[in-house]
Amino acid sequence: MEFKHRSLSDKIWLVLKGLAMGAANKVPGVSGGVVAYVAGFYEEFIYSLQRVNKNAFKLLIGGRFRSFVRYTNGRFLSLLILGMVISYFSVSKVLDLAIDHFPLQVWSAFFGMIIGSIYYIAKDFDDWSNRNILILSLGVITGIGISLLEPATQNDNLIFVFFCGIIGVSGMTLPGLSGSFILILLGNYVLLLVDSVNALYDTLSDLVQADFSFIDDPYRVRLLKVLAMFTLGSVTGLVTLSNFLGYLLKHFKNETNAGIIGFIAGSLGVVWPWKTPIFERDALGEIQYDRVGDPILQNYDRYIPHEFSTHNITAALFILLGIISVMALSKYGENTRV
Repeated sequence: MEFKHRSLSDKIWLVLKGLAMGAANKVPGVSGGVVAYVAGFYEEFIYSLQRVNKNAFKLLIGGRFRSFVRYTNGRFLSLLILGMVISYFSVSKVLDLAIDHFPLQVWSAFFGMIIGSIYYIAKDFDDWSNRNILILSLGVITGIGISLLEPATQNDNLIFVFFCGIIGVSGMTLPGLSGSFILILLGNYVLLLVDSVNALYDTLSDLVQADFSFIDDPYRVRLLKVLAMFTLGSVTGLVTLSNFLGYLLKHFKNETNAGIIGFIAGSLGVVWPWKTPIFERDALGEIQYDRVGDPILQNYDRYIPHEFSTHNITAALFILLGIISVMALSKYGENTRV
């Protein structure tokens, strides 16, 4: 695959798309891979990750940095990653607040975005063979089945955290499979995407102020180790999954697209707007909280609305807004293919 030269405006848009991918990956039920797919750079993203291999490391170790950047499409990946990193400390936090205070509107918008994504991907898909219909159906069933699973309990064992990194990054590479929701099912969403990220943010703030007292805080140090292992697992998962998906896209493109459509359709159950959160409770029925005072989310109790109210009309409008936003993004992706 030939990688493109990009203008300054294209580079800015890539950072913004990285922001969108990072924000989507943070929200349970939403996949950053959908953003990449709809915005028109999914295949380049996968093929670029495939280039992070032994040849790339030989170039890096040999000091051939320019060759390394060209070989791995490094500017493309670095701009996307920059956007994702910025997102985890900015957009993601805004989304967390929005979900806390306006859950119906936020989930409705994401529900609409996923509907729009399904339409965008399916409209040009013309290989509706029995085999692909079966693959699509299995994708839907898998997505729905995942949404109905009961979460495990939190586990900070570093080997398990490494495994969580491999699995949790799936949302970036496989559209429709939400990495953050998988982390909820594994019991480590709060540990890995809230507590450890907050620990890193606090540590960076301390370092700016030349305050090294965190070294004597065993809880902070443990969280930093957890985050480092999670990051290592995520990088491992990105490289291995991208090679697997790159192979599928090259040799079984229609079948892969059918599976992606199914996964995305199955994920609609996860982001269903009308739901109430179920929080983790102790043996006495008391809600459990994390170290920053937030209740620990366990799952959701979904319901079907039965009344014609302002509340539900607002939800419908936000679903429409989500659909329109994806249509606009896909139109841009078709025009630029950045």
